[in-house]
Amino acid sequence: MRIRVDQTVCTGHGLCAAMAPTVYTLDDVGFCAVDGSEVAPGSEDTAQRGMLACPEQAIALVDE
Repeated sequence: MRIRVDQTVCTGHGLCAAMAPTVYTLDDVGFCAVDGSEVAPGSEDTAQRGMLACPEQAIALVDE
């Protein structure tokens, strides 16, 4: 499973990292910085929690 972040939609609320800090990190200005990252085995539920916290729905989890 990979994390996809639509950077044109992300507005830097940082709720993904607040809800799932072991999966999501932010860049220097507060935007989600994990686009394309693979979710570690066992962290799928945590990744989903962070994805669902995004008010802009800028995050998608995709199976590859």
